[in-house]
Amino acid sequence: MRVGIIGAGVAGLATAKTLQQAGHEVVVYDSAPDVGGVWSRTRRYPGLTTQSAKATYGLSDYPLPKDFPEWPTGAQVQSWLASYASEFALPLRLNTLVTRAAQIDGKWALTFDGGDGDIVDRLVVANGVFCRPNMPSFPGVEEFTAAGGEVLAGTEMHDASLAQGKNVLVVGYGKSACDVTVPLSRVAASTHVIARQLLWKVPRKIAGVLNFKMLLLTRLGEALFRYHRRRGVEKFLHGPGNPIRRNMLNSIGSVSRRQFKLDRLGLVPRGTMEGIVKGAIGLATEGFFEGVADGSIVVHRDTTITRLRPGFAELSDGTTLPADLIVCATGFTQDVPFLDVPDLFDERGNFLLYRQILPLGADGLYFNGYNSSFFSPLNAEMAAVWIAAHLAGAVALPGPDEMRTRVTKQLAFMDEATDRHHSRGGKIIPFSLKNLDEVLDDLDLNISKRVRASHWLNPVDPSAYRSVTPTLVARLHESLPSATRQTVER
Repeated sequence: MRVGIIGAGVAGLATAKTLQQAGHEVVVYDSAPDVGGVWSRTRRYPGLTTQSAKATYGLSDYPLPKDFPEWPTGAQVQSWLASYASEFALPLRLNTLVTRAAQIDGKWALTFDGGDGDIVDRLVVANGVFCRPNMPSFPGVEEFTAAGGEVLAGTEMHDASLAQGKNVLVVGYGKSACDVTVPLSRVAASTHVIARQLLWKVPRKIAGVLNFKMLLLTRLGEALFRYHRRRGVEKFLHGPGNPIRRNMLNSIGSVSRRQFKLDRLGLVPRGTMEGIVKGAIGLATEGFFEGVADGSIVVHRDTTITRLRPGFAELSDGTTLPADLIVCATGFTQDVPFLDVPDLFDERGNFLLYRQILPLGADGLYFNGYNSSFFSPLNAEMAAVWIAAHLAGAVALPGPDEMRTRVTKQLAFMDEATDRHHSRGGKIIPFSLKNLDEVLDDLDLNISKRVRASHWLNPVDPSAYRSVTPTLVARLHESLPSATRQTVER
């Protein structure tokens, strides 16, 4: 088949490579001039690094280069993805914005900005859950900008020199907010962080010794959070062993308090580390708390901007701050404005996707990258394997009503587990490995129990999944009629 893929980020590229190896003709469309998605030079901000360590972030057969640092920069990740696209000769149509995708006579008709278009047999939406910045609305913004002030999304802040000598306010307290704050604080006249809610930050090295990945990027680390289907050790951890489990999680919070001197800085988040999943699991930005300690960064906790006026911002606690530049690192909106598909969302706007992949309301349509996780490349790659199998009719699915029931139950569980912080159904943290197991068990392609057992105490290595794609491709190849197989081989 000819398969169109919208988005040239990690998910789009992994899908293109996998489907191409399965014998399909693919074409990848992206509005940016380069591959990378969130890592594109058009979107990355100063201070951007991966959330996961290098050894856990790669693809099963294409790891990040050994000479990259433990937490690679945005530019390094983009260069790795560009080399991946080149290595596998992926057909790209960059600078191509898809404005409409409509199903006609079983195929998908795509319209591009500028008027031309394309026809594909099947369509994969891989524009990602971080496709559009969620920008707050500030009263007085017109007067503020008319007087020379600027309000930018974090993804528009491409160069720290834009903050040179300015009074900067960064809105947000997630990883991207803290990441961008540090380089801006080095050149700005003043740097203030406006944090509606403080989040727990996990040290990159706990107590300066134990790498973060050794604790939370393992199956044991994931099992510390309650899943709605529990097996084996998980039943113990969330039953008789619950005090042990709770102490393990909250001890990280205690270490964070001491290591970052949060009590002295007045930055202890409300609640416990056990409740971390209800907001976000944030990796601490190097230099952030040091900047707060030396006064180059000032955090206004439990506060919002209530009004902007020329040269100033008024906060909800009554404070007025000088302001020339407002940088909003306030999350993203999951957006598919080009797609008009019935039953794609529930009544609250959540995506209805079986296994985070298959929409309930359309044939010949798939999503990838709507499984944002600690192991996003690996989750996207295995979702691509699932798509390849489904295209070949090699996935045994429950009936439509049962699929809808399972999707609804999954969303209800994630509502409870994350306090609805699941990107409209597109985020699977902290259950990344649960998703991998479910997707691969559908295909009878999961890696061995022995290797999975080793991942209980060791960080998950994506290369452990290296044989999955070749095994599926071989299986599909053997199922082809002889004449078709010979054509594919030629």
